[in-house]
Amino acid sequence: MPQPETRTELAGAALALGVASAVMAVAGVWAWAGRGAVEIAALLLAGATAAAIAARRLRPSGVRPSTEATEQRVREAVERVEARFTALLDAAPDPLLVVSAREPDDLSSLRIERANAAASSLFRISAPPMLLVSVLRDPEVLSAVDEALFGGVEARCAFTSGASQERSFQTLVRPLAPEEDQLRRAVLLFRDETDMRRAERTRADFLANASHELRTPLASLSGFIETLKGHARDDRQAQDRFLGIMQNQADRMGRLIDDLLSLSRIELNEHVAPQSETDLVLAAADVVDALAPQAARRGVRIEADLPAPGSVLVRGDRDQLVQVIQNLTDNAVKYAPAEGRVRLTVRANLGREAAQTAILEDAARLTLVAPDAPGARYAMIRVQDEGPGLVREHLPRLAERFYRVEGQKSGERPGTGLGLSIVKHIVNRHQGVLAVESAPGRGTVFTVLVPERLPVMEVSQ
Repeated sequence: MPQPETRTELAGAALALGVASAVMAVAGVWAWAGRGAVEIAALLLAGATAAAIAARRLRPSGVRPSTEATEQRVREAVERVEARFTALLDAAPDPLLVVSAREPDDLSSLRIERANAAASSLFRISAPPMLLVSVLRDPEVLSAVDEALFGGVEARCAFTSGASQERSFQTLVRPLAPEEDQLRRAVLLFRDETDMRRAERTRADFLANASHELRTPLASLSGFIETLKGHARDDRQAQDRFLGIMQNQADRMGRLIDDLLSLSRIELNEHVAPQSETDLVLAAADVVDALAPQAARRGVRIEADLPAPGSVLVRGDRDQLVQVIQNLTDNAVKYAPAEGRVRLTVRANLGREAAQTAILEDAARLTLVAPDAPGARYAMIRVQDEGPGLVREHLPRLAERFYRVEGQKSGERPGTGLGLSIVKHIVNRHQGVLAVESAPGRGTVFTVLVPERLPVMEVSQ
């Protein structure tokens, strides 16, 4: 057993290493937050982790009575430094893991020794140590880890989550110096590039969709302009008719661009959970008031079954939730027959099984959006119409962009084919449920469930 002087020296060394790890962690988090020095941040955080591990190993054990008080103070100081080190790692915005292993190509020996708060949330890590493959099974990441641990070289790879809200990461794996316990260790840093990837994809999708969908109305406008400049130059009746058609085409292009921009903005922030609180009853009442003139022109009655204001509160983006209610109710009004009715219902504190509750007898049912985290309590928005209904094979494609059911017309105000796609992405952002139920000749029912309290953003592998 070490003598008291030796033990005190070990404790002092442990404290010094702990302080060094905290200093390097501060610098690493600062560099990481700058988003422009990832390699420097990785080096500093790796050094901080190695120093923390060494400090933990240098702690003296078997305290003698004569030095108990002194060494107790040293231990408490070391624990305070390690707690500060942990807090600093938790402050890093991107996930960080420390993994260890003994043998190459042995997945069962890969263990997570430390995880910061972002990594614990992302991979559902409760309390390290635990097996790495129990939370992460991506072959490229596992290969990079093996290369860093037993090849001693830094490795990089791309990693994409497998959850409903897809997230993209650039993974950096950096080896640590070997320890006396013969374990190989490495630090994994996951840099979130979801915003950048979504922005690139959104730009590409917008250009592709806009160019495809705008071609037809632009060609129509061009043809009518040529006609008006030619033989219809002096035909007043033809001019009035052609100008009316041109106005409709221009309105269609305006709606299309508005919907494409709206969809692009929603997709860009789909992985960011909303934080504001919304009263669904007031949101639904606003939609009913806004659509009342349109429903009256078509002879359709909107029946709103709403509880008292303030009784259905959810964590969500009010504008987007209003858009969900409006898109579903607007579709129902357009497809409802003359003198028909549309029923809008809002309820609170329901389980996920509410989306599976049968409304129409012997109808086809399908869940279009389902959350990753089960067990939440939901607020419900349900819109039911008495329109022509849909056969089963159309249901899986309802939320696709520009999908229209063959043979069905939407009436005086043609849609863009993007309304249900917008609803789908908004519901996905709110980690909710979107289900549809329909029977030919008996109408369609859309059910949206929004969590009353959003769960922590997680990724299932």
